[in-house]
Amino acid sequence: MAIGNNSRYHEALLLLPGTPSTSFSSLKAAYGPALSTVLADLSRPIRGTNGTAVLDIGITIRGLAAPDSAPRGRAFAHLQHLLASFYRLLGVTSAGQSVELDGPGGVDARVFFIDDENNGTSGENETNDEGCAETSRTSMGPIIRLADFTVSGRSWRVVFSLGTVEGDLLLDALTLTLNQQGQPNTAPIIRKLAGLTGLKLPHVVLEEPEPHPCRHYSVAVGGTFDHLHAGHKLLLTATALAVDAAPPGSKPTQRTIIVGITGDELLVNKKYADFLESWDDRWRGVWAFLESIIDFAPPLGDQATNTSAGNHIEHVNHPGPNGKYVRVRVSPDLDIKFVQISDTFGPTITDENISALVVSKETRSGGKAVNDEREKKGWSKLEIFEVDVLDIDEDERKGESGENFESKISSTEIRRRQMNLAKGNL
Repeated sequence: MAIGNNSRYHEALLLLPGTPSTSFSSLKAAYGPALSTVLADLSRPIRGTNGTAVLDIGITIRGLAAPDSAPRGRAFAHLQHLLASFYRLLGVTSAGQSVELDGPGGVDARVFFIDDENNGTSGENETNDEGCAETSRTSMGPIIRLADFTVSGRSWRVVFSLGTVEGDLLLDALTLTLNQQGQPNTAPIIRKLAGLTGLKLPHVVLEEPEPHPCRHYSVAVGGTFDHLHAGHKLLLTATALAVDAAPPGSKPTQRTIIVGITGDELLVNKKYADFLESWDDRWRGVWAFLESIIDFAPPLGDQATNTSAGNHIEHVNHPGPNGKYVRVRVSPDLDIKFVQISDTFGPTITDENISALVVSKETRSGGKAVNDEREKKGWSKLEIFEVDVLDIDEDERKGESGENFESKISSTEIRRRQMNLAKGNL
């Protein structure tokens, strides 16, 4: 559901058919030229201004949005690597074109997955007479069925697609629905871009069932999340990917994404601290991003199950550790809980119901420390999902573009640029 009407309108949508490989080189060959064109076009009119162009990017996958699909953990490694490779490509491409990302005068890109396989009916969770779930909530991303995406009520000024057979199939499905909605005045501009054709889209690679035998309904992640950038987006999207839906025939299960966000008092010694975002600004920034990749429910008023925009956010301030949080009810069975944390563990050692933790590979030691503390309490260990670190190889690192890439995934560098902008110089 949307906080406001504008959350359903973004500047542009880029539709991308899937590729057989998740490697950076494969994605660069398939998407690089198109992405370069899109970034240049969107940034040109807002360069040097305080404006930001929001770019939705839908990448096709196949076979994970069905109600009876495998637990998300089995596909996690494949999907997070695909995301990491794409965000890396986004950073390298923007650096090469001197296009800002996630800041004034730049492009705010948000990546999700579109499952174009015919996998059942669309709609909300339904229950049978015994109260068991018959279908998964298909309007929840970051994996969204194509049929549900086309009726999500989202709109764009321009839709970019690849001028290939695969790209045309995606575009035709979307434009057919938009035309059926009967709003010619708001029809987006359609632009077809060059791309590789003949790409065969396989099903997502699943790990063997033994490493990930269970479904996770309460998954946590933590960080500062100051001035949200591509590294944050990768981590947050991966966290949403780790949350499962209740399988058909089971009792409805409440699901929770827990985002631990460092409290303001722990950040006073950060560089350029005057340009740090407040805790309130940071949770709202994280929510705005998560909403755009998770909530594809039809607009308010179209569904009785939707909550009104004024009563789905709960602010809580209890005494004690992790007592301050904001709970957002995204759907009847999904909450996002933004917790103000004051130590490295956060709610992972105060909430026994959490079953999984998402960390970057450079902070994997934090996952072990959390499990050591839980073991002391006699609690079950968390399953630790690791996310790739956004980085570039030595050849790409050479020269100005390499330095620009590093700056695009650094909150410190973003604050430095904001300080210079405030002083009137770059």
